[in-house]
Amino acid sequence: MAAVGRPRRSCLAVPGSSVKMLGKAQGLPADQVFLDLEDAVAPLAKPDARKNIVAALNEGDWAGKTRVVRVNDLTTSWTYRDVIEVVEGAGANLDCIMLPKVQNAGQVQWLDLTLTQIEKTLGLPVGRIGIEAQIENAAGLVNVDAIAAASPRVETIIFGPADFMASINMKSLVVGALIPDYPGDPYHYILMRILMAARMHDKQAIDGPFLQIRDVDAFREVAKRSAALGFDGKWVLHPGQIDAANEVYAPAQADYDHAELILDAYEHYTSEAGGRLGAVMLGDEMIDEASRKMALVISAKGRAAGMTRTSTFTPPER
Repeated sequence: MAAVGRPRRSCLAVPGSSVKMLGKAQGLPADQVFLDLEDAVAPLAKPDARKNIVAALNEGDWAGKTRVVRVNDLTTSWTYRDVIEVVEGAGANLDCIMLPKVQNAGQVQWLDLTLTQIEKTLGLPVGRIGIEAQIENAAGLVNVDAIAAASPRVETIIFGPADFMASINMKSLVVGALIPDYPGDPYHYILMRILMAARMHDKQAIDGPFLQIRDVDAFREVAKRSAALGFDGKWVLHPGQIDAANEVYAPAQADYDHAELILDAYEHYTSEAGGRLGAVMLGDEMIDEASRKMALVISAKGRAAGMTRTSTFTPPER
């Protein structure tokens, strides 16, 4: 089953410059929390933000959450200090480093090598800290296949819509929403391109933020589009968006139950006891090996979301 990994239905952004928000985030039901050193932190506040993040990772209670730090991109002078100070200070309590504005595989390889050197120096398990690569401009999208394949550490490919929109001169100031003058979804190609690269290399695909944080209904509608394509989750910028993301990127209860029934039924019917059949009826539906593969996807998403099935398969009497 491709791209099985840490649950990332909701990926909460938390500015590293806010001690208050770093504390509050620990009690929120987001699957992942990324502590930000990039856009959410002013240049003069970055040194203190690094210290805040190290303290929060070491002293906070992040149980059940994937712990990520977004460093600054490699065109800046801050990146190497971000990586060194955060990983040396809290590497044992860190799951991934997020690298924004990735433009080519070499940038991911630089981060991989740097992490390896720090891990070896500190005696940490080499390769345990993952990488999340954020695609935010045309170069990154054109090179996304190579970026996804650049390191075994890469766990996710993320769409960064705001910078992407600016980089291609898109005529809109509303991030993540449809554009009324365009007869379709202007992000569909970008999302599908990221998704294909992610799945080709067995990575997760994460949709970017929706900036109208008080309009949860609109957030939900936008999230449904990438969830329908197969994305694993979406950024959330406000606690009010978390429940919606967790719901949208998990299967409906009926779909999860049905997927588990398909898996049980297929296992039974293909066995000696079930008659070694390859295609059978489950109620009014024919199921076969392709059905099993589709059911595995829904089942994995449900299990990752902690869902419990409400129905069981009973083999028919022969």
